[in-house]
Amino acid sequence: MAWFKRTDKGIQTPTEEKKDTPKGLWYKTPSGKIIDTDELKKNLYVSPEDGYHVRIGSKEYFEIFFDDNNFKELDPKLSAKDPLKFEDTKKYPEKLKAAQKKTGLKDAARAAVGKSMGKDLVIASMDFAFIGGSMGSVVGEKIARAIDYSIKNNIPFLMISKSGGARMQEALLSLMQLAKTSAKLAQLAEAKIPYISLCTDPTTGGTTASFAMLGDINIAEPNALIGFAGPRVVKDTTGKDLPEGFQRSEFLLEHGFLDAIYERKDLKKQVNLYLDLIQNQPVRV
Repeated sequence: MAWFKRTDKGIQTPTEEKKDTPKGLWYKTPSGKIIDTDELKKNLYVSPEDGYHVRIGSKEYFEIFFDDNNFKELDPKLSAKDPLKFEDTKKYPEKLKAAQKKTGLKDAARAAVGKSMGKDLVIASMDFAFIGGSMGSVVGEKIARAIDYSIKNNIPFLMISKSGGARMQEALLSLMQLAKTSAKLAQLAEAKIPYISLCTDPTTGGTTASFAMLGDINIAEPNALIGFAGPRVVKDTTGKDLPEGFQRSEFLLEHGFLDAIYERKDLKKQVNLYLDLIQNQPVRV
């Protein structure tokens, strides 16, 4: 029976040769469903078991909307300064450098232009991975410049929001972005260029109070948290129990704050359908 017994004593495997199970092979959704990460990616980061939409960033949204993932990024080198010399647990520049190193992003928003179903589209997309998608001066400036590009070149504009709100390290400079982006969208409307707003999980704070709710068409992904203050804050402030599904996209659609909810696989087709209808052009298929 030596086939299952170790006949040689003291055999050891060097640490560098030990085999560990690779991390990231599986993803567990909040409902407890387990899915292979490769399958999740093929399914646009939506669990086929329960339809849960995993949070994704600008990289993945650009892949979804731009034909063959071909696009030109607008103002890719913009990065924040520290005019207020802000410091909490660490200095603001240190926090920015850490976030940039961790995410590979310059800030919490990227903008790009490319073909979507054969026609030009400008997209500004937020990244929650960068300091909670907080809206600082760079985020506002990138969105403003993307809108300027749309106006100059007469190209429709798509905003993909995913944010925890204003960036506290920039204080008033962050709050100024609400007015700046709203003013730019007014110029876009005056130029009669379509604007589609896509709210994803989460869309909260100053983002909701400005550009996220100013679209010609406001749409969202399923079960996305959308609101100004979070449900816990609202409950503590009002002292009342909140309705089931409060501040989720389905609740907002029912109460008239959204025009539609679309699964991620349908976003590209539906956004371009709206653009064709708004511009009174032949519908692309």
